[in-house]
Amino acid sequence: IAFSAAISACEKGGQWAKALQLLSEMADSKVESNVITFNAAISAFAKCSQWAKALHLLGVLSYSNMLSNTITFSTAISACSKGNEWEKALLLFSIMTQVKVQPNVVSFGAAIGACGKGGDWKKAWQLYGMLTQGKLESGATIFNAAISACEKCGYWETVLKLIDSMGGEKVEATPTTSNATISACENNGKW
Repeated sequence: IAFSAAISACEKGGQWAKALQLLSEMADSKVESNVITFNAAISAFAKCSQWAKALHLLGVLSYSNMLSNTITFSTAISACSKGNEWEKALLLFSIMTQVKVQPNVVSFGAAIGACGKGGDWKKAWQLYGMLTQGKLESGATIFNAAISACEKCGYWETVLKLIDSMGGEKVEATPTTSNATISACENNGKW
């Protein structure tokens, strides 16, 4: 329990190197780790854009026959997205659904955000559709990720559709929403 608590503290402080060291010490001390411990370490890597290390731990987790869960995949997707490895983030999202791990709003948000970084507005729109079909509640974070993806690709009409959807779902716009919407319209001479 002490190792897991220390790794969680490393996660909160973004101390990925210390988290890795503690995982190693756990193994050396023959202390059994679990998916929660691995999730905390992967999260520490994600906060510091250490996507390769996050993917390595995801592989170790799979190799050790521990079952990855929604948190594991969501955090690894986020690590790839933050590290500008958007294609890897989308591949992880695909693998997640193939191995029957149910994506949540965080998973979708990280994947949609990755689409924005990769300039793939169509995939962002597709993921948004999957989210709404799955009856998951999308908040401002999801809308902002989708709006940003469409804005970066110049699809102002899709941005406006998303803004309409926000109103229909009673999701309040944030400054990020407004800035991305204005930027999309301005960049396309539609203001």
